[in-house]
Amino acid sequence: MSEILQKQDPVVMKKKLGIIDCDVHVGPKSKEEIRSRIDPRWRDYYASSGRDLYEHPTYVMRVDAKPPSGLGIGADPNFVRLQHVDEYGIDHCILLHRAFCNGLPNADYATAVAAAFNDWLADTWLTDYNHDHVFKGSIQIAHQDPLSAAQEIHRMAGHPHMVQVLSDSGARMPFGQRYYDRIYEACQECDLPFAIHPGTDGIGINVQASIGYPSRYIEWSTCHSIGFQAHLVSMLVEGVFERFPKLRVVLVEGGVSWLPSLMWRLDHQFDRFRSEVPHLKRRPSEYIRDHVRITSQPLERPDNDLHLLRILEYMDAEHVLMFSSDYPHWDFDSPKLAFPKLPESLKRRIYYENAKELYKL
Repeated sequence: MSEILQKQDPVVMKKKLGIIDCDVHVGPKSKEEIRSRIDPRWRDYYASSGRDLYEHPTYVMRVDAKPPSGLGIGADPNFVRLQHVDEYGIDHCILLHRAFCNGLPNADYATAVAAAFNDWLADTWLTDYNHDHVFKGSIQIAHQDPLSAAQEIHRMAGHPHMVQVLSDSGARMPFGQRYYDRIYEACQECDLPFAIHPGTDGIGINVQASIGYPSRYIEWSTCHSIGFQAHLVSMLVEGVFERFPKLRVVLVEGGVSWLPSLMWRLDHQFDRFRSEVPHLKRRPSEYIRDHVRITSQPLERPDNDLHLLRILEYMDAEHVLMFSSDYPHWDFDSPKLAFPKLPESLKRRIYYENAKELYKL
């Protein structure tokens, strides 16, 4: 028996069920864990920030996710293991830490915040708390400065448990534009997917994806999928996957059911206007299977399960969809309840194989 296995707690040795959760949120035990890791020039400047424009009207986290230790929700690794990893027999959790740095106007400061969060994650959840290698991490970047973001990717890419690059969907321009090419070049060179997660849309220096600014949180959050669609169309039409043929993109927590109709509409437009995009060698939808993955939570589940199964068929879920729970958020999707009964082969692809292949686990 290996040294790692000898050190494992018997609870952790619980049989795994073939689940890779592609969206698990964790946070520091205290603000000082981040502040102490920020470049000294910015240390006194640091202030933890989150949604400062559209506040959640009730609660963001599960009410049962507060650990007995008194630490914040998502900050106690033992409780995360007990309540989530061990409860559902999860093989790996892809951790997404929320630095909320992509809306900051000072790009140097934003880069320093991203680097501090990366160092914290690497030191704690990916090392001290990771004796069995269940936890895999994301490299947070400040996309306001693509050159510095690329340098941060290269700095952190050597960590054995960093498996992707992470950016908020909030931005000043769609992600297909060449302004971001240094980021994609670094992702390709380091063989890391580029993950987009909702956040900082219309906040700070970023524009709002919908027409103007909504008046309520329900509007703002519903329209997250609009921002994701705009980014994806931009990347497809601008030829990102021709310029970077090994780049892979993960759309996290931006909805699912919109993908089939978007592909149909874009292919239709491509057939009509292909002379405008001679750099594209294939129909836009054909790039998706090779380059794009989408996570399941929040899964728009219609009243009739047959309708959802049809949507999964239309979007080629067997190859592009990956399970995510969004633990420990209020709208958490249990691995046991997220989907209606699926054919075993499709379930295996969604819950395990697609993520295993993407992240090389």
